[in-house]
Amino acid sequence: GLRPWREVVQPHPDVASGRYIQAEFAADLSQVIAGTAEAEYQDPSEFFRRTYLTEGLLALLVTGVRRLTAQGGDPVVQLQTAFGGGKTHSMLALYHLCSGRVLLTDIAGGDLLDKEIGSVDLPEANVAVLVGTALDPTRPRDYPSATVRTLWGELAYQIGQAEGYAMVEEADRAGVSPGSNTLSKLFDRFGPCLVIVDELVAYARNLVGVDRLPGGTFDSLMTFVQALTEAIRRSSDSMLLISIPESDIEVGGQAGKQALETLAHVVGRIESIWKPVSATESFEIVRRRLFAEQIDYAARDATVNAFADMYRNAAGEFPNGIAERDYIERLRACYPIHPELFDRLYQDWSTLERFQRTRGVLRLMAAVIHQLWTRGDAAPMIMPGTLPLDATPVRNELLRYLPETWSAVFDTDIDGPDSRPLAIDGAIPALGRYGAARRVGRAIFIGSAPSVAGSRVRGLEEIRIRLGCAQPGEPAAIFGDALRRMAGQLTYLY
Repeated sequence: GLRPWREVVQPHPDVASGRYIQAEFAADLSQVIAGTAEAEYQDPSEFFRRTYLTEGLLALLVTGVRRLTAQGGDPVVQLQTAFGGGKTHSMLALYHLCSGRVLLTDIAGGDLLDKEIGSVDLPEANVAVLVGTALDPTRPRDYPSATVRTLWGELAYQIGQAEGYAMVEEADRAGVSPGSNTLSKLFDRFGPCLVIVDELVAYARNLVGVDRLPGGTFDSLMTFVQALTEAIRRSSDSMLLISIPESDIEVGGQAGKQALETLAHVVGRIESIWKPVSATESFEIVRRRLFAEQIDYAARDATVNAFADMYRNAAGEFPNGIAERDYIERLRACYPIHPELFDRLYQDWSTLERFQRTRGVLRLMAAVIHQLWTRGDAAPMIMPGTLPLDATPVRNELLRYLPETWSAVFDTDIDGPDSRPLAIDGAIPALGRYGAARRVGRAIFIGSAPSVAGSRVRGLEEIRIRLGCAQPGEPAAIFGDALRRMAGQLTYLY
């Protein structure tokens, strides 16, 4: 008698319709500056409506407001986390906050920010955004009143237009970094100033071992970064956000490693106050981005209570602790996605080098939700066992992170029109009534596929398989029966 999740909470229209583009889950500062980003990143109100204020993001915004209003705060913040961990999103949050186009009432959780900053008005700052992947050190950039060649020329022009550029024009033309005194005068003239530097390693590695480029040399770039940090510290109302990659994917080859080592040394004295997203916060980020705010709380609580009763009444069938209050609260917080699915994605799949911790989950779950929505899925929650792995977009999204040999395993033993679990469900009505074999196959795949050779514990316990499959009103034993039959018939299941 539980209502399907789709009747309790609805996905955002772009997710439900499949109009989303996977790349849209990656914030792109250069697109925002150019005015070509999607509304969820371009429009400050829409951005903050879908943004969850994590502990780290709140701290960053608080120190940003204090710094840009000359109330103290850290002058330089280094953001470092794994690929897809929220660096650019955090930078964009501070960019929008000091744009003069947003009010505290537009921010979900704005009361928390208001409490921290007190009676201070939100600042309106002159902003320079330097995105290394969007800027080419081999090509000067033409603006209405100047042609800039280097990052310091770009910074000065963005902050002060022609007047600002004139202060560094000689250094820009020569490809030599201006001194910290010159940059200090720039910030004093046009403050408050917010300088955002993203993907600097991507820009710097293009300069390694190359001379006579319009963008200057690698050494001049590193000198500029040092002068920039010193000038920002001297200013009372200017701030620098700079991202440092943590994963080898972002570093990119030997030149990138050299650039990273030098850059880390230059800014290594900076103590970062930014805290990466925790697993608990990730639940709220994903839910807010994928689902609308409107929810039938009574129906949600009825579903959560039914799951809680099932776990209490059959304690031996499920892992320890899931009938306790903390797990029940997680069921409520994660709804309509079951915590077991989040746990497998964040604890197992996120260990894969190319799986981006937050962005990867968004990409996958957007594809999952679209497929379930269009199919009229009637399940009370979205669980490992109910994932539509037979849908090509979902299948491909998962297999892209695994070795190529997984394709044959997937099509034979997990899901799809020619899979053995589908045949088993079709041959045995008691299993087919619940789609038990397919649900077991999906739960095992989600829980065991990311295992690596060095894992001390591989595979999935049977109690976790039941946790990923069983719904209130269903006999948990049916999934054990399906598992035993599959173990005797499947090629790759051990």
